[in-house]
Amino acid sequence: MSTLALAFDLGGTELRGALVERSGDVIARVSAPTMSGAGSEAVIGQIIALAGTLLAEHPQAKVVGIGMCAPGPLDPKAGIVIGPPTLAGWHNVPLIDILSRQFGLPVRLENDANAAALGEWRFGAGRGSGSLVFVTVSTGIGGGVVADGHIYHGRRGLAAEIGHMTITGEGERCFCGAVGCFEAVASGTALGRRATKLTTAGDGSLLRRLSNDGDVSARHVVEAARAGDVSALELVAAEAKWLGIGFTNLLHLYSPDLIVMGGGLSNGFDLLAPTIRATVEQRAMQAYRDVPIVPAELGDRAGLVGAASLILWEGEPGTALAMVQDDETKSGAGGKAGAREASQG
Repeated sequence: MSTLALAFDLGGTELRGALVERSGDVIARVSAPTMSGAGSEAVIGQIIALAGTLLAEHPQAKVVGIGMCAPGPLDPKAGIVIGPPTLAGWHNVPLIDILSRQFGLPVRLENDANAAALGEWRFGAGRGSGSLVFVTVSTGIGGGVVADGHIYHGRRGLAAEIGHMTITGEGERCFCGAVGCFEAVASGTALGRRATKLTTAGDGSLLRRLSNDGDVSARHVVEAARAGDVSALELVAAEAKWLGIGFTNLLHLYSPDLIVMGGGLSNGFDLLAPTIRATVEQRAMQAYRDVPIVPAELGDRAGLVGAASLILWEGEPGTALAMVQDDETKSGAGGKAGAREASQG
């Protein structure tokens, strides 16, 4: 069997594990609901258990290390999860040290959005590009930037918290406490909230029928829009405009070869794309308007294969110097993108 990495994608809702080849192919996968309210020891116990399941099912696997991605803030160089808001009881947890001692393998840690950006750049929609910005639009908005073949980390690995760009002075307060964050107005959660306010239970609208008269989600909005519902189409247009404003800021900040949109809302990319592109054409400076905006290709595999590549491609473009750990943790082992323009859907 070829050389493999164990990869884990720790989310607030689901913990995913996989065995991944250097080619980015996922050989095996396991998952479990994250015990997000039970503290770090419980969740680390889940990681160890899932690793045991994968290794027991593939006893011949030649595993050379563990790639781990988790929600920020975290410090990839120190290997510390600082305090993600979606995981209770995590405060400066030395995750690399814990896992490397448990398994006797080198471990690398990365922000989940950065890992997904790396996965899309190396194996997905960004193959062949020199740089990209990956934007995940789901419950919140996260991002990762690959610049000149490396993840851009910034101080303590905290760069590219793009969900907290201020893009308006109005609207709902973000969980971070600020008003006008990109995430607060353009996430899937924000879209669902607007749809819920627009309708009332029992009003007979398609949006409420799809939600069984409960709160409307972004998924319901996309489904109704595909059915031609006028209210849903208006909500999609407003959502796309907010995304276009945020994407314009990212173009001006990072000047990437392309923007890749992932996350749950990317399932409606074809509906969103025309207004996203029109907004960019209206707001971006001329030199930035021809940058492709494309949907992600890897789905929920992006973080896993990106995390695995931190081990399997270490020392090559895509693994920044900040990922290199001390000698103790290293002892175990060592074209243009074929992108579619957003306007083409």
